[in-house]
Amino acid sequence: MATQTPVTEVLDLTVEKAPQRRWLEVLHDWVTTVDHKKIGLMYIGYALFFLVVAGFEALLMRVQLAVPNNHFVSPQVFNRLFTMHGTTMVFFVGMPILFGFGNYLIPLMIGARDMAFPRLNAFSFWISAFGGLLLYFSYFGGSGLYGAGSAPDVGWFAYAPLTAQVFSPGHSTDYWTLSLLLTGIGTIGTSLNIVATAICMRCPGMKMSRLPLLVWLYLVTSCMVFVAVSPLTAAQIMLMLDRYLGSHFFDTQAGGSAVLWMHFFWIFGHPEVYILILPAFAFANEIIPVFSRKAIFGYPAMVAASVGIGFISLSVWAHHMFAVGMGPGANTFFVLATMAVSVPTGIKIFNWLATLWGGKIRFTVSMMFAVGFLFQFLIAGLTGIMLSVAPFDWQLTGSYFVVAHFHYVLVGAILFMLFSAFYYWYPKMSGRMLSETMGKWHFWLFLIGFHLTFDFMHVPGLLGMPRRIYTYEADRGWMIWNMVVSSGAIFQTIATLLFVYNMVWSYFKGEVAGADPWDAWTLEWSTTSPPATYNFAKIPSVASRRPLWDLKHPEDPDSHYETTEKPGGEERP
Repeated sequence: MATQTPVTEVLDLTVEKAPQRRWLEVLHDWVTTVDHKKIGLMYIGYALFFLVVAGFEALLMRVQLAVPNNHFVSPQVFNRLFTMHGTTMVFFVGMPILFGFGNYLIPLMIGARDMAFPRLNAFSFWISAFGGLLLYFSYFGGSGLYGAGSAPDVGWFAYAPLTAQVFSPGHSTDYWTLSLLLTGIGTIGTSLNIVATAICMRCPGMKMSRLPLLVWLYLVTSCMVFVAVSPLTAAQIMLMLDRYLGSHFFDTQAGGSAVLWMHFFWIFGHPEVYILILPAFAFANEIIPVFSRKAIFGYPAMVAASVGIGFISLSVWAHHMFAVGMGPGANTFFVLATMAVSVPTGIKIFNWLATLWGGKIRFTVSMMFAVGFLFQFLIAGLTGIMLSVAPFDWQLTGSYFVVAHFHYVLVGAILFMLFSAFYYWYPKMSGRMLSETMGKWHFWLFLIGFHLTFDFMHVPGLLGMPRRIYTYEADRGWMIWNMVVSSGAIFQTIATLLFVYNMVWSYFKGEVAGADPWDAWTLEWSTTSPPATYNFAKIPSVASRRPLWDLKHPEDPDSHYETTEKPGGEERP
């Protein structure tokens, strides 16, 4: 006789399976989403994961270089570490996190309900994400199925002939090439989406002259991607043909040119610096005015300077190649082009200072990081001008002075403004405020660590310490400087871990943010925190560059109030 299962067991079974079903539903929702906000958050989360990975790689390198004649890691492992660290930071931290913020914010800022091409948006994220995972799979399959895995060891620039099959056997370089190809496809797809969204999806009244500066700079950045990523893609294809189909584009012994790879790579590589820095400028353009309680100084000049940087930066690439023997004519052109790009950049710095001048500055953690960015980017720009002088660059190219310079840009400017953006927009994305107390600890620890590392890194560079060496002799006079540099990396690691803890803790226990915790004036702050799936119950209509200010202060004689929603997404009576 068949026995029946007791009702209590059925109920218990249902209770046990319900959480699992909920998690599966949540996972399915995120994997299949085309909502620009969720895709933006996935970009950001993906980049933060790789930021921790790349930071760990950098920490291992600094441990190796802290003392002379160290054997903490082998030369081969060290080569893999700086290759993976550089590639990860540029392609799988910098690009995804900046496009993640753009994905999240641009539709909200222009009064749209989504990006122009939602499915292309999802495709761009997933193919970029697969590219990063493919690169790190090289640790398991880099030497092929029948050998121990190894990551690429050719540097993030992959100069020929290091990438030739004879110097780089196995498949580690192929993983590097294919992962960057895939990421390039995703980057171009996202850039196409941003351009189409900014041009075609603006709400009524949102003329180009009223466009938030953040959107303007992402528009310029996306146009630069179209020009800069294509040469890198072409070079990667040529490299694959060299390695497997017998072509000789970069094989000098068969009539190819190693310098040709340098030109192709830096045609991408130097504009890439501006592709990364322009979104950081975009964050500064939104954050500094809000915490200065003043409109941005010189809006038309800021737009013109952004377009000027985008245009001039495309003709600067060979200042990385002064030492390869291009000749006096080419050297002179690229010296002048490098110096010329500092003019629109200087306009931006003066406009930010003019915005601060006379303002009622509120030093939140976000504003502290923004002010740190201003100072450090100025220093990075000055050392960049020094390196634009060909004879000076000839002496210091390939030294740690150059490493210090571009880390001043990538960390001192871009990463500082990214932290500023997190503290500013995290309440909008999560509905919770980040802890200001933990944020101040994060700021001061990271500031101290940054300056210990990258201020003092200039000195061994001036003393002749070359890049990409895994150890050195004790009699070179570099030991004390490397010890100080490595100690700064520890401060930065602690600060970054504190930042990650702050985000997790605040998500569950942070103060409820409300729709507009900063008393800001762009449209994303007129919606709930976090915004609804559809962003706006009714599409807003604007009549100025500060629509939310007009909404909150209709008595202001400069107010041009025409928006259709109150803060929090409620309909205006």
